[in-house]
Amino acid sequence: MSVPSTIDHRTTGYSLSQAYHLAQAADLAYKDEAIIERRAREWGFDRVRHHHTRFTPPFPLEDTQAYTAASEHMIITAFRGTEPAQIRDWLSDATTPPWPGPADTGYIHYGFGKALDSVFPAVRDALAELRDNGQTIWFTGHSLGGALAMLAGCRLYLEEPRLQADGIYTFGQPRTCDRLLAAACNKGFKDRLYRFVNNNDIVPQLPPEPAYTHVETLRYIDSTGKVRTSTSLLGGLADRAMGMTADPFAPASDGLRDHAMHGYVSALEKNLA
Repeated sequence: MSVPSTIDHRTTGYSLSQAYHLAQAADLAYKDEAIIERRAREWGFDRVRHHHTRFTPPFPLEDTQAYTAASEHMIITAFRGTEPAQIRDWLSDATTPPWPGPADTGYIHYGFGKALDSVFPAVRDALAELRDNGQTIWFTGHSLGGALAMLAGCRLYLEEPRLQADGIYTFGQPRTCDRLLAAACNKGFKDRLYRFVNNNDIVPQLPPEPAYTHVETLRYIDSTGKVRTSTSLLGGLADRAMGMTADPFAPASDGLRDHAMHGYVSALEKNLA
């Protein structure tokens, strides 16, 4: 399989090629607006909307950022993540209160709820404006951005079904919601919601269970960089141990190193080569 040079705007369903391109789109969310617009045009998207909200202390995040890019046949909304150390400290805070989930279905982490509420109206309005040709809609994001991508898609599914996403691909996403909301997502996005985890990435292990959980569909990137659709418990533990010993000089940093977005993009590209 060769690496496709550009996004297939007519694609439907799951593919590693789509995962690779959505990983690139998630990575692009970290760039400034001029770079986002230039790259989007190179990918064939002629319209771009930027979404940016700033917070004031004591909320632990400085801002929430995302962009929506539209072509004649496809719309992608990508949410920006945050620094690994920042999200690790934030999600480890056991005193953080729960926040009602979309359409009052279950509950989510307070920070996710506040961050999503700050930008969701702009995202929803951009999708309503730009979807003028029945385009497919895709959400993506890395780290915190992955949590927001999943929740935005779930919120549209429950509250604005006419704008329901055709696919949601997240990378290094933290645990986002309780079991009730996860079950609603598993049902509403069967074969359309995919959560990629790179070996020992620490962020998907936060916040701690059992208060928060993950959606079902996992794509695990093993210590050799191969994307797996499933792994046994013992096999997964052994593979994570191999990943931790890959860098004998800094084994403790493996969880943060594996969280880097460029690691996800690189691994997916190798799986297409």
